[in-house]
Amino acid sequence: MHNKYPDRIRRAEEARRQLEGQAVSSPWRQRYHFMPPAGWMNDPNGLIHYGGYYHLFYQHNPFGPQWGPMHWGHARSSDLVHWEHLPIALAPSEPYDLHERGGCFSGSAVESDGLLYLFYTGCTFEDGQLRQSQCMAYSDDGVTFHKYPGNPVIPGPPPDGSPDFRDPKVWRHGDSWYMVVGSCRDGRGKALLYRSGDLRRWRYVGVMAESDGSLGTMWECPDVFPLEDKWVLMFSPMGMGETRGLYLVGDIDYERGRFLPETMGEMDCGFDFYAPQSLATPDGRRVLLGWANSWPWMPWFSTFGPTAESGWCGALALPREVHLRADGTLRFPPLSELSSLRHERLFHGRMLLDHGRSLDLPASDDGCMELELEVDWPDGWGELEIAVRATPDGTRRTVLLCAADGAVTLDRDHADGYLRGSRCSWRRRRGTLRLRIFVDVSSVEVFVDEGDLVLSTNLYPPPGARRTTITALEARAEVREVSLWGLQSIW
Repeated sequence: MHNKYPDRIRRAEEARRQLEGQAVSSPWRQRYHFMPPAGWMNDPNGLIHYGGYYHLFYQHNPFGPQWGPMHWGHARSSDLVHWEHLPIALAPSEPYDLHERGGCFSGSAVESDGLLYLFYTGCTFEDGQLRQSQCMAYSDDGVTFHKYPGNPVIPGPPPDGSPDFRDPKVWRHGDSWYMVVGSCRDGRGKALLYRSGDLRRWRYVGVMAESDGSLGTMWECPDVFPLEDKWVLMFSPMGMGETRGLYLVGDIDYERGRFLPETMGEMDCGFDFYAPQSLATPDGRRVLLGWANSWPWMPWFSTFGPTAESGWCGALALPREVHLRADGTLRFPPLSELSSLRHERLFHGRMLLDHGRSLDLPASDDGCMELELEVDWPDGWGELEIAVRATPDGTRRTVLLCAADGAVTLDRDHADGYLRGSRCSWRRRRGTLRLRIFVDVSSVEVFVDEGDLVLSTNLYPPPGARRTTITALEARAEVREVSLWGLQSIW
């Protein structure tokens, strides 16, 4: 490894420290969502429980609030809610990962014989040609990492592959290690499978799964994991419009190296959720973390929002658990530990809202809250409008529309004068609607029917936009129970 590698880590740390003062004073900093101290972040990487802590790595440019040469930022937690920032874990330094338009791209982490191994994509451009290879680093303390001298462990794509060859996810099954890599060919996304006995020497098995022409042109950030008696393959497809993340549930034929899908679904039907990665908790749960944004495509994109003016850009969505339904599909309820952030119940009650009647809820000092409610429609039809982060005059607001027929619409056309669009999805159940809505400084996440449906969005409302209202539209709405909590900061 290049003997100046520690210097590159120190330079990255110093650059980030210089941005921190500016970032901390930003009015858009989240209260209870993970963010870097400063600079740019996107995909979560290398999620693992190691040495008594949950470790989170993430794509990071410590030199500025824009996408740039990718490093791996690093943080750890005892509960997946409160985080401690650690030194930057990986910096571009070698011929296979040193480039201003490349770097240490996304990947994953595993533990073997007490060591923590990181797998990532080294990305460079040679003569204008994209070069991506799979690389490894290791640590015996979970903080300081060393790049493997034999890198890259997979120098390039297979003969039937393409230059798009990235985001390795590694797991163990039986006596072997497996790696899935996102790729494409002829306009169809693919997941490529490799096998190893020692994490260093890898053999190409073949195409594990691929698009039929309708599931995206490139599969980024694949994730493979067991869930009860099934296997799950997740990926973020390019070329599918507003679809940000898909999952397949089925089985794996390890002899043939094929994923055998049975069901399919979308992880988040909102605007801002991309590149999720999962980890197993010590008590056996599967937890998912995703980047709270998405590419307009890629990667030299339009700006993501006003936070860049304050020296930072990017955050993670709230952690979600992954549960398997009886029909083979998945639901994503919020992590149970998030309830520990509730520090004050601002409102609790029940009521019958006549057509056109509104309930104006009290606001916390910073507008950050969790709203939980159950609602039904006695007449069998109608809509309920929930407006959050609204100004006193209502000119700025983010709106959730819930209809008795199952339609759920997230509308941010009037959120901030910056973001636009609405997304409508359909809940599986009928009858009583159950909602948990998390509102932070610059995001809203809606969990419908215990995670059967999730919608997430960023927003940048003006100061003073703290009002929350619930309004019955077209017909009566029975609010069987509503609770509002102020939430503590995790910082």
